[in-house]
Amino acid sequence: MTLSISVITPSFNQGQFIERTIQSVLSQDIPDLEYTVIDGGSTDNTVDILKKYQTKLRWVSEKDRGQAHAVNKGLQATHGDIIGWLNSDDIYYPHALKSIKHIFEKHDNIDIIYGNAYHIDSNDNILETYYTETWDKELLKDVCFLCQPAVFFRRRLIDQFGMLNEKLHYCMDYEYWLRLALNNVKFYFVPHILAGSRLHADTKTLGSRVKVHKEINDMMKLHLKYVPDRWLKNYGHAMAETTTYKNKLDFEKTVLAHTVLASVKWNKKITKDMLRSILGLSRKYFQKTFLGKQPS
Repeated sequence: MTLSISVITPSFNQGQFIERTIQSVLSQDIPDLEYTVIDGGSTDNTVDILKKYQTKLRWVSEKDRGQAHAVNKGLQATHGDIIGWLNSDDIYYPHALKSIKHIFEKHDNIDIIYGNAYHIDSNDNILETYYTETWDKELLKDVCFLCQPAVFFRRRLIDQFGMLNEKLHYCMDYEYWLRLALNNVKFYFVPHILAGSRLHADTKTLGSRVKVHKEINDMMKLHLKYVPDRWLKNYGHAMAETTTYKNKLDFEKTVLAHTVLASVKWNKKITKDMLRSILGLSRKYFQKTFLGKQPS
């Protein structure tokens, strides 16, 4: 069975990167590829670039309600059996679409495929490999190990489980993967580099870490009825990093204080692991203050 592919690129003022994004899609050499760019009314050179490629893709440039809304508009405007979502500063690597298309066509029971990816800089240089794991639903609750541009899914999932949550501004992709996982959708891991996820000064999640982790905690509470300790600690770190400290111990104390407050806020309790952390930090302070020992 031959399947068609739709790639959706949400865009807003990424003119310095979007041409590389577009070229990475069009160079995949996929017959009848449906490529759609949903731009949010960019005021830079984005529209000029889109006009340059308008015979090879479809595009619209108009005000929207954010990234999730833009992706949803693209989902509604496209028809491919397989969906790829590639942000306007990310790229596909050669043969990415062919490899996932082949797997989907051979295995009708696979609904979502994800692969490895690199973090890249503004010049496409590789910074590091994105942390990815083989499929583990329980681990997904603690860490988002799926790199969004390296994820592809069947359109039938949209019909079954809906589109992205437009109330979310930072973790709309993570929420969608978790929503599918909790509904026992079959995920399939491909151990190949499929995409590059760009890290640069204007990357939304880099500049808003506290807001990101608050949104993740709210999302976890909604889906799981609790927030895992790991996300509470991540939130504690994000909060602590908004201040400078004289020493490592003061930083650790602040992280733990914010983590405990977050646990009370979202979970209405403190876990045994968190209590052990409190006792361990208390011992460090006792050793430093009364015994003159440097904390290990």
